[in-house]
Amino acid sequence: MGFVLTIALLTGCSASNQVELFNGKDLSGWQVYGTEKWYVEDGILVSESGPEAEYGYLGTNENYKDFELTAEFKQDQDGNSGIFFRSTFEGTKVSGWQVEVAPPGNDTGGIYESYGRGWLVKPDPEKDKNLKFGEWNSIKVRVQGDRVTTWLNGVEMVDYTDEKIGQGEGQLALQIHSGGGLKISWRDIVVTPL
Repeated sequence: MGFVLTIALLTGCSASNQVELFNGKDLSGWQVYGTEKWYVEDGILVSESGPEAEYGYLGTNENYKDFELTAEFKQDQDGNSGIFFRSTFEGTKVSGWQVEVAPPGNDTGGIYESYGRGWLVKPDPEKDKNLKFGEWNSIKVRVQGDRVTTWLNGVEMVDYTDEKIGQGEGQLALQIHSGGGLKISWRDIVVTPL
């Protein structure tokens, strides 16, 4: 017990304020945007292209401003996805920022602004070797004030400061990209408000 408490104190996060965003059973606490498929299978959250092959999102009911989010993902097929933060929705049009989750060579861990400036920062291409396509990967996103830091499998991918991000408000959301043929699995999605 003392060891866990020490780790929590050292990392600045208390285990007591962690929120498990995915309960392993259903989509409680989330809302679906679009017609793409979001379902739970054997305790895993699965996102899959639907018949319309459009953008789809699974957004939290709650807004999160400053937080640290950890999750695991597996790209079962073409894996173009992402984690949106401080985002708002009008149907399937999302305004906000995305931490990219994509197939090898496509900037997983980078930050993209939807319906705005586009790519804000991409990781060094050399860091892409940390992505394990078809296997479970861990991702961590820390957003505090105007600073965003991302990690993939324990390796820092980007550390970016932006005034506009600092002014943002809104939900967290998972994305499935348009185009069809996509399937991405998620588990252990935990957010710690800061």
